[in-house]
Amino acid sequence: MPAQQSASSKKKNKKARAFWLKQLHTWHWVSAAVSLAGMFLFAITGITLNHAASIGAEPQVVQSQGKIAPSLLRRLPPPGDGNGALPPEVAKAVAAAVPLDPSGFAADWSAEDEVYVAMPGPGRDAWVSIDRSNGAISAEVTRRGAISYLNDLHKGRNTGSVWFWFIDLFAAACVIFTVTGLFLLQLHARHRPSTWPLVGLSLLIPLAIALIFIH
Repeated sequence: MPAQQSASSKKKNKKARAFWLKQLHTWHWVSAAVSLAGMFLFAITGITLNHAASIGAEPQVVQSQGKIAPSLLRRLPPPGDGNGALPPEVAKAVAAAVPLDPSGFAADWSAEDEVYVAMPGPGRDAWVSIDRSNGAISAEVTRRGAISYLNDLHKGRNTGSVWFWFIDLFAAACVIFTVTGLFLLQLHARHRPSTWPLVGLSLLIPLAIALIFIH
């Protein structure tokens, strides 16, 4: 009887192990597939950020001029401390006059003589200025190249809310990938004696560098 119970218990444990192994493999490969491109991007830009000072880039500056109708100037709010966007019809007229669309960007309404709209983006700085007296528009775009663009994607700099949430979801997929990988290591560790020493090194190496070389 005890032998039968022992055999039954082993069979249940084997089935439970097979179930969890299958679940972990499924979550591991799905999270790996979902995060693969993002992980590659963030790994490459981690290197380019680490060597940013030695990667030369010549900024390209493009300036432009234009003008909007005097009737549209009357639609601008008076000078003040607000930072709302340009009225839609004014933003549309600016976009038609210069190669920048200020729609949706916060404007600086504090100056008496101009309205200034900063439009930064990944790998670039841009702005538009509207002269309140005559409707003259000045605009400038500074682009710093593809490496700067990718570095800003890594940092989430001036990338907007959609990319903000993408980074969070990508990070969650990476967490699932690493946690399921850890459990898979545990399930296979009995047959791979070097498993836990290697996992320990993954923690000890960055910890030692931080404690010894970073002050």
